[in-house]
Amino acid sequence: MNLLRQKPLTPAAIENMYALWQKNNPTPTTELNYHSPFTLLVAVVLSAQATDVSVNKATAKLWPVADTPETIHALGEERLTEYIKTIGLYRAKAKNIITLCTQLLRDYQGQVPDDQKALEALAGVGRKTANVVRNTLFGAHTIAVDTHVFRVARRTGLAMGKTPLEVEKGLLKRTPQKYLKDAHHWLILHGRYTCLARKPKCSTCIVRHLCTFPDKTP
Repeated sequence: MNLLRQKPLTPAAIENMYALWQKNNPTPTTELNYHSPFTLLVAVVLSAQATDVSVNKATAKLWPVADTPETIHALGEERLTEYIKTIGLYRAKAKNIITLCTQLLRDYQGQVPDDQKALEALAGVGRKTANVVRNTLFGAHTIAVDTHVFRVARRTGLAMGKTPLEVEKGLLKRTPQKYLKDAHHWLILHGRYTCLARKPKCSTCIVRHLCTFPDKTP
């Protein structure tokens, strides 16, 4: 994307864009299947470089067998691998999740901490994963920048930047406070179903008239 051709949205346009997303989807949330803070954390770790659909298929078999730090740790790395081997990078993820369980049991009585640095210190958890967990579980005003959010923010003119961190900082600065809790989910869903990477569905986009992308599709 040529950022030189892109015009940033005005504050009024940003307000209108979020208002439309809110009207269209008042209570957005993750599409990962989970039923506890721990299962969300594991699901988000598994979702790195994988689709939510593939993660949900794997966890549909895993959760009935093991869904706590104790039970997944008891499975061990090899047995856990059997449940998640359909997901990309499954061996590294299995190793990280077992280590993560050890850390949670040792340091947090098996609970998921509501703290950015504590989360990022867990095996397999980076800034993006920690942001997702804190936003979804604890309502923190964080915006996790994955490939969808990175693309949508830059393409629409919401926030420019050359790196995910630059875009994250831009979004946090330019997003009105009242929309910060749900902004992450609206951006991801918009990128997943409308603002596609190769051929965005501009003709059916509800924010087309606000977006400053110069190469809109018919």
